[in-house]
Amino acid sequence: MNMDQSQLDSIAPYTDEEAVAALARVANHPAVPWVSKYVFPNYPETYLRDILRSVHNIDEFQNLVMIKAIDWVIETSCHNFSYDGLNNLERGKTYLLMSNHRDIILDPAITQVVLNRNNYPFTEICVGDNLLQNKSIEYLIRSNRMIKVIRGISARELYLSSQVLSHYIRESVTTGRSSVWIAQRQGRTKNGMDITEQGLLKMFDMSGTKSFVENFKELNIVPLSISYEYEPCDILKAREILISRTQTYVKTEHEDLQSIMVGIKQYKGNVHLNIGKPLTLEEIENASECDKNDRYQKIRHAVDIRVIEGYRLWKTNYMAYDIVEGSKRFTDKYSASELAAFKRYISKQLKQVEPTLDRKALREILLRIYSNPIVSKDNLLAEKQSQKEQ
Repeated sequence: MNMDQSQLDSIAPYTDEEAVAALARVANHPAVPWVSKYVFPNYPETYLRDILRSVHNIDEFQNLVMIKAIDWVIETSCHNFSYDGLNNLERGKTYLLMSNHRDIILDPAITQVVLNRNNYPFTEICVGDNLLQNKSIEYLIRSNRMIKVIRGISARELYLSSQVLSHYIRESVTTGRSSVWIAQRQGRTKNGMDITEQGLLKMFDMSGTKSFVENFKELNIVPLSISYEYEPCDILKAREILISRTQTYVKTEHEDLQSIMVGIKQYKGNVHLNIGKPLTLEEIENASECDKNDRYQKIRHAVDIRVIEGYRLWKTNYMAYDIVEGSKRFTDKYSASELAAFKRYISKQLKQVEPTLDRKALREILLRIYSNPIVSKDNLLAEKQSQKEQ
């Protein structure tokens, strides 16, 4: 498919000029002084408005506003924030960062903070256009190097838009213009099981003009794994899973915006970001020896292994596992008082949604959101053991 520049431009982040104009419009929003007071309490109330009116480019905006805002989120809603694996990124090289997806905004935002703290450039970020229904949100997100991912369209339109997205990502990474952050699946992981969507890997391959091996090798795929001690929007995810069991779940008009705000404000406890090792040439070559779909399955598996291995388990995971499985497997990982506090937390979360929902089923779903990362690690360990014995 021949790709003209206008198609690529239609999903590209704002240019510096476009961002400056968009941010000047955001500056006039009546909520800006309130946000400024809330996020930048040590500055005058006019701080945010003045910056939005005076920035000259995207870098300046991200450094003066976004990095400070995410630092504030980390300071006010996290107990301890850590990261590892930065040595897997070579300076001056561009990558396709494939991350597990637990929070709409925080997953890519926290990644940018880690890169920025260590003098790596910001990445471009793939974000669903379902977040662009509010004009002010669109102005802010597209001024943060957002690549627009078009959702909710027909199969034919989806195929064409996937072609454009694939070309855009490949061009960004292979020309060295920018690394790209993308979630390993469409929509957040709701049940605690991080699994890469195979269709995403097919989409990456659409724009390749070389062999399967070369097409994937030049993307420099690096899996990321972010772990929250207290899952952002945990009860909202559990509610959606429960409702989806008996009917098609339909989001309300401002549901995504509500999830963004809950994710930002909710206490997250300990948070860890792991930057995995890039996919190796050997892994890609092994995948290329398989038939069609099995090739993508192999690549997917390589990404999933790194995400699951990089996921850090917290006391909440161990406690949830023991509660839901009725076991004492991890009793050495937490105290009786911590278990009692966690049970109180679960009860408190259950009270936040409508009382007509089945409480027993909802509680089990909520607990499994926390226990499933252990199940994923167990499955991986069992698979490795099986391969050794063969």
